Amino acid sequence: MLAVMAAVALTGCGTVASTLGTAALGQVLQGATTGNGQTTTTTNTGNNGTNVLGNVLGAITNGDALGNILGSVLGTDKVTEAQLQGTWKYVQPGVAFTSDNLLAKAGGEVAASQVKEKMAGYYKSVGITAANTQLTLNEDKSFAMTLAGKKLSGTYAFDEAQGTLTLQTLLFQLPGYVKGSTTGLSLLFESKKLLTLIQTAAALSGNTELQTIGEISKNYEGIRLGFDLGR
Repeated sequence: MLAVMAAVALTGCGTVASTLGTAALGQVLQGATTGNGQTTTTTNTGNNGTNVLGNVLGAITNGDALGNILGSVLGTDKVTEAQLQGTWKYVQPGVAFTSDNLLAKAGGEVAASQVKEKMAGYYKSVGITAANTQLTLNEDKSFAMTLAGKKLSGTYAFDEAQGTLTLQTLLFQLPGYVKGSTTGLSLLFESKKLLTLIQTAAALSGNTELQTIGEISKNYEGIRLGFDLGR
């Protein structure tokens, strides 16, 4: 019955089904219908196959979750240093897994979409918006960042082969990752590093909402968090 429901729901999403791929879709649906726990996307979903399948179909029909099924994996859609330079403005939270295997185990784009939704709430609570958050990377290796209206500046180092971007300020060194995204660029960090960045820039080290950022990765192995940016 669950398989039939999935087939009916996907009939009107031809391009989505094509993008997802037969093998990937089969893997997701198999995990959803067996309730084996491997594709459970949140701690409160449990092993109920119907709930997991509902989450899968919900994410598939959510425009924000569409696109390349492996678009949320680090190492895909690499950018060059020339493409990196310029000014980038915040669009939405950014999420990526360190490998396609970890992405599949967490529930694919469903997990990425759910994490983005959670992060959007936390970012809003500390005042991060498109109007007050941006990053400028200059050709001379200097950078300027505005995060929730707070300014940071320093130098950066970019490893094009590894996709790593390290920001160096007078206060700290922040290693991160960059990859192409549907908005243009994703700037991502380990959860603790992201927490340090926001606490330092916004001077909100005692904000209990921010502590939750560090807790998210406990539910998802090998995840990186940050910002999706656009020109």
